[in-house]
Amino acid sequence: MTPAATQDDIALRLDRLPVTALHLLAVGLCAVGFALDTFELALGGILAAVFSAPAHALPARELSLLLASVYIGATIGAPLLGWLADRFGRRQLLMVLMLGLGAASLASALSPSPALLALCRGLGGVALGAYPPIVIAYLTDLVPPTRRGMLIFAMVAFASLGPPAGIFLVRFLTPLQPLGLEAWRWGFLAGGVGTAIVGALFRLLPESPRWLQARGREAQAEAAFARLQQSRTMLAAVPRPVPAKAVGDDPVRPCALHQAVVAGIFLLSPWATVAFPILSGAVLAQKGYQLSDTLLVLGLSWFGPLIGTLLASSSVDRLERRVALCLCAVAMVAAGGLFVIGDGAAWLAATSIAFTLASALYVPTLTMYSAELFPTAARARSLAAAWAFNRIGAAIAPMLLLPLLHSAGATAMFGVVALTLLGSLLLLGVAPRGRQRMPVR
Repeated sequence: MTPAATQDDIALRLDRLPVTALHLLAVGLCAVGFALDTFELALGGILAAVFSAPAHALPARELSLLLASVYIGATIGAPLLGWLADRFGRRQLLMVLMLGLGAASLASALSPSPALLALCRGLGGVALGAYPPIVIAYLTDLVPPTRRGMLIFAMVAFASLGPPAGIFLVRFLTPLQPLGLEAWRWGFLAGGVGTAIVGALFRLLPESPRWLQARGREAQAEAAFARLQQSRTMLAAVPRPVPAKAVGDDPVRPCALHQAVVAGIFLLSPWATVAFPILSGAVLAQKGYQLSDTLLVLGLSWFGPLIGTLLASSSVDRLERRVALCLCAVAMVAAGGLFVIGDGAAWLAATSIAFTLASALYVPTLTMYSAELFPTAARARSLAAAWAFNRIGAAIAPMLLLPLLHSAGATAMFGVVALTLLGSLLLLGVAPRGRQRMPVR
């Protein structure tokens, strides 16, 4: 049998598997890790609120740097760790970055000054930026194509519990300050311990058989496949959506122009999906809300993604990826505009829930869309490189938007966000068609 035939054979056998208990264990552990990843990112919104309040108020420039530091680290970490994941294995890198994130989070909790906190956040960002693309590359390799969108969206839905858990934990501890530590420090302590535990548990998972085969490690690929095959069936296999020959003959392989378009969409997305949610705490502070009320609104806003993403998981593969992305972008424009012009806790919570729901659907859909386009041998590094553009945008956006918020108000700030969403819609018009429910190469 030729190497190409062997590669197609293991890919076909993986795609024909039912969803097993080992598949679900992988999705479950990845979901817990993703929840801790989003938990850590949500602490940025808390820091924005804490260091915008009179007791700890920082100058806009210093606060912008603090908020952007995690994304500066992510800009470096995503392409570097993505390359390492293609070199040494998806699962191996997931373990390493979780343990590294745990150490950085514990250091953040003990930081004596905003400058050192920004440094620790930057180091943590190296892992935070790499986790989403590597974990989605891993599950794209592992999960049968007809269940791929459903299970990845279920993972994302669980991950959406991370931000409200962090926000409500900090809100609960704010008046208590156990052991004399401020509540936000306890948030970092909890995140650090959790990520270290998850990093150790990744040892229970198999490496991607597709990746092992692509690296020429045939015996290990067969052993990893056997673990999946022998695991108990949890969801029956469904018919393949395309003929088997399509595995090696991809009619929509992206050209350099298409890859540049995808990178452009990733670059523009965090102005809405990252910067606006982070700065919503500062918007509420500007509107005169107390810190406890701000944290309540921010916490409630994250329950929308949980419910919406779970509902979307059953239909995510029925809608073409680009169409879904366009609908989410339009929804963010509408909800964000209503948020900045409105007032009252109920109105702000409702519009914030709508915005974070659309944002929570947009990012994983974009990441899945890209992961399905890239070949197995380069999936992690290609996706992580595209994700690095997302982190670049996430690093730049708060530093530019926060001074604009202070000088011109929330409406002007959101006007810039809306323009970036319009740019994303234009790029989606020339992006290649997605591969939902199709085998990956």
